[in-house]
Amino acid sequence: MRSSASRSVAVALLLGLGLLCHTAVGCPFCNVVGESLAMRRDAADIVAVGEAREGMKPSPDGFSCQSFTLGQTLRGTLPPESREVTASVPGLMEGTALVFGVTSNGGLRWSAIAANEAVLGYAAAAPASSLPTAERLRWFAPRLEHPDPAIAADAFTEFGLAPFEAVREAADAFDPVRLAAWVGEPGIDARRRGFYGLAVGIVAAQTPDARVRHDLLTALHAAVAAPADDFRAGFDGLLGGLLVAERSPSLDEFERLGLFAPTTRPVDQRHLLAALRFAWESLGDTIPRDRVAAATARLLDAPVVAADATIDLARYGAWDPVEKVAGLWETLGRDDPLVRRAVAGYLDACPLPAARMHLDRLRAADPDRFAAALEAARAPLARP
Repeated sequence: MRSSASRSVAVALLLGLGLLCHTAVGCPFCNVVGESLAMRRDAADIVAVGEAREGMKPSPDGFSCQSFTLGQTLRGTLPPESREVTASVPGLMEGTALVFGVTSNGGLRWSAIAANEAVLGYAAAAPASSLPTAERLRWFAPRLEHPDPAIAADAFTEFGLAPFEAVREAADAFDPVRLAAWVGEPGIDARRRGFYGLAVGIVAAQTPDARVRHDLLTALHAAVAAPADDFRAGFDGLLGGLLVAERSPSLDEFERLGLFAPTTRPVDQRHLLAALRFAWESLGDTIPRDRVAAATARLLDAPVVAADATIDLARYGAWDPVEKVAGLWETLGRDDPLVRRAVAGYLDACPLPAARMHLDRLRAADPDRFAAALEAARAPLARP
């Protein structure tokens, strides 16, 4: 039998076959990328208010750029020759902009975003990115769903990039009434609704007020049960909120909702798997991990997530479903190479004698396909 170190390598390589685990960010379901305004401001050597001068044109590096006349500085000092600059832009701008200068290769590299007076004031007042994250989030929380779309989006970005524990710590800054309204409001951006569902769960878990908890959970359950379109964006965040607020009993609620049933819509199965990953990675202090692994194993029968569920189980070191995983080779794996790769990788990493028996059986029954699946499972940087 192979050493535990060899099995660890096998699991690490197996992760390359499917979705990598989410980092423990404030909203692991929101796919927030990039930087917030405060982060860009603090990373820049110079931040200034600019006025657009002319239309866009291509820059030598292939990006669009535009000329600006710089005025008031919010950070740093403008060199005398830098009042007129050319900055990369996301699109054609007219009027006022916020312009960032970053030292690069001995000179200043400029970029700009459109900014009205409210955005300029917001960017100037936002707390420094060097401050404790929870302290910063308390400042941004009242600006979620701000009337200015740019400010609302930036406040959401701050929460989406923050560590989950910092969001927990800053839960006292949320307005429970507004959160309860946002999870059910049709006009709310679906990604944000997922985060608000998670925030509802965080506040409900912490509040000492039984009425507040009841109102929050009523709104969250209604949002989970509401009819949805074929994309159902944000549903994983709503499920994550239930996991935070109700802990292990929420897994029973998922059962009552039929989310583990074979007839469940594939998109909902993907959302459920994402929520279970979140529980494993961030809620180990409140939900036993063996329950999360057992729930993940329930999704092995779902064609759309069977391969990813198998990879997650290997990552968790959950070997009890070894027989069920091995059986996927002849069922879902018959026509799906992703499932075959996941099965081969799981069995290769599993330390149980049963896994070795199945490896030998599959190798003997179908040597070429098995060898290809195992090679793919062991290949670094493999992607489905």
